[in-house]
Amino acid sequence: MTSIDIDDRLRQTPRPVRAPAPISELQSSGEIRLLILDDDPATCAVIQAALANRDFQIDVVSDPSAVEAVLSRKNHYHLIIMDYVIPGLEPDQVFGWVRDNQSDANIVVVTGYPSVDSALNCLRARTYDYVTKPFQVDQLREIVIRCLESKGLLRMTEEALRESLGSAIRERRKGLGYTLSNMSERTGVSLGYLSQIELGKNSASIETLYRICLALGIKMSELFTAVQRH
Repeated sequence: MTSIDIDDRLRQTPRPVRAPAPISELQSSGEIRLLILDDDPATCAVIQAALANRDFQIDVVSDPSAVEAVLSRKNHYHLIIMDYVIPGLEPDQVFGWVRDNQSDANIVVVTGYPSVDSALNCLRARTYDYVTKPFQVDQLREIVIRCLESKGLLRMTEEALRESLGSAIRERRKGLGYTLSNMSERTGVSLGYLSQIELGKNSASIETLYRICLALGIKMSELFTAVQRH
């Protein structure tokens, strides 16, 4: 779980985090296994639809009596999205099953009954995030993508990376009031090549990126940080 103030979580204050790339612009390193635990089948269906992707294997459990058996399977999950309040089960009980049987899985908790106590309990259980119902589908999708990216399971496609890099360069250039002609003069890179880079239609070499960063007054690390925030 990120170090966000608990009160901010309970108020559902919008958080200044980057919006991850859409799932369609990401590629996986293999099959990604997700598990949804919620006694409300309608909520399970919404989450499953929001995360639909050919590389995601999504299991859904809405029967509380089946939770322990599913978590004890050899089929290890990368991410578990679970309701904090599941009838007949204690949250610590479920956290314990995950810890004992799915130690590599991150947990995203969703709850319709947010409280300081439940948020603190999730912090102690080292859950990845804490989301209150009713949640925005886009918000949950972004959390899931960010989690999977942090585990190295998702990364931007080459095309999406080129487009994001070009967009970051263009925004920085325009923010400084430079034209493409100005950039060409400052970098020694042809106008056409710079235009293709900004449009995401051509990959820039490390040397070219170095020249662009010098012209824009930023380090290459800062440019790639800007790409991650798009």
